[in-house]
Amino acid sequence: MYLRGLLLSIALVSSIGMQNLFLFNNAINQKLSRAWPVTIMIWIADTALTLAAFFGMGAIISSHELFKLIIMFLGGLLVIWIGFGILRSAASFKLESANTPLPMKKSLVNAWVVTWANPQALIDTSLMFGALRGSLTDSQVTPFITGVISATAIWFFGITLLLGLLKERLPQKFLLWVNILSGVIVMGYGCYLLWQAAMMVI
Repeated sequence: MYLRGLLLSIALVSSIGMQNLFLFNNAINQKLSRAWPVTIMIWIADTALTLAAFFGMGAIISSHELFKLIIMFLGGLLVIWIGFGILRSAASFKLESANTPLPMKKSLVNAWVVTWANPQALIDTSLMFGALRGSLTDSQVTPFITGVISATAIWFFGITLLLGLLKERLPQKFLLWVNILSGVIVMGYGCYLLWQAAMMVI
């Protein structure tokens, strides 16, 4: 059951979403010594969301359409703002020892924002893990959720270490375009969320 949770979580966390884009940019734009605390905070935020979803948040969201609509609308606006911030930082991108880093406090706050303010992930994760919890016996719960949390730790810390070690060998233009592409994707995703919210009203 531990392996089942591990493999399922790796498949989910490895998809390119707003959280991973933030993780990549954190590793590329900062020294490893500054990137690690942010990565730890991403993992804590993700673990908190997973546990909340696993132990019942999905039922609350799925039973309140208005609550779901508010999450989608406000989350969409916030995602667009985050994408704009990434593009703005790309405009002044320079790789010397590292790109001018965000203040640590802001980076740590953003680690929670990209996890908890991503409405699609919030809803999908809540519903999926809520359903999975219902399919497990009490004896299966602990090994399964331990596997899920272990997988995210392996992914987040592994990616940070890999990019932190390799970024000096990558062309500056490549890193610049990673930032630009990340910003465009995140803003586009925010627009998509607003469109979905509009469709729920119509």
